[in-house]
Amino acid sequence: MEKSNELRTGRHCIFLLHVHLVFVTKYRRKVFTKEIIEEMREIFKKVCCDFEADLVEFDGERDHVHLLVTYPPKVAVARLVNSLKGVSSRLIRQKKHSSIEHALWGGSLWSPSYFAGSCGGTPLSIVKQYIESQETPH
Repeated sequence: MEKSNELRTGRHCIFLLHVHLVFVTKYRRKVFTKEIIEEMREIFKKVCCDFEADLVEFDGERDHVHLLVTYPPKVAVARLVNSLKGVSSRLIRQKKHSSIEHALWGGSLWSPSYFAGSCGGTPLSIVKQYIESQETPH
């Protein structure tokens, strides 16, 4: 896969797909520190690389994180999310950070739910207008 400006190319397609992801800690516990956020950044970068995706932007607060990821069309967002949450949970929990150990029990770091929103490109109103203006054959 090649990167050319912002467009990416695969063998049979040219694409530019972005997803905004939000992961929330289990029970919305406020367990993240600056150190943990930085560790997660590196973990998420590596997982994205495994999926031929790129972590464009990442940051978080004490109880949630936001990711902006660009990904190829062959990647199912649900599979990417499952891997991002699973790998980060396992690796962060292994480090036994005191803020996490005291607030969360069991093996979970993340709530089972997440937010995924497509973003970037042309506004939907413009795309809708373009499609409506197509001349349907008689």
